[in-house]
Amino acid sequence: MGFSRLFSRLFRSRWTALFWSTGILWTAYAVAADAPEPPTNATSGAATAQPTDATGVTFDARDLAILANAGG
Repeated sequence: MGFSRLFSRLFRSRWTALFWSTGILWTAYAVAADAPEPPTNATSGAATAQPTDATGVTFDARDLAILANAGG
């Protein structure tokens, strides 16, 4: 059964379409509710934290350029 036939059957009844759209909205709400909160205790000013790799070692743009050029 193709998607076009599925959607045409879905929207024949307004109650079925309403139930389907409620499920879509419920899913979107559940996914958005699980989003991580932004940090609230961030330091202000010019001091920014350096990004780290999986081992916890900091890296910068020069390291990324070396890595990009290493591929050949």
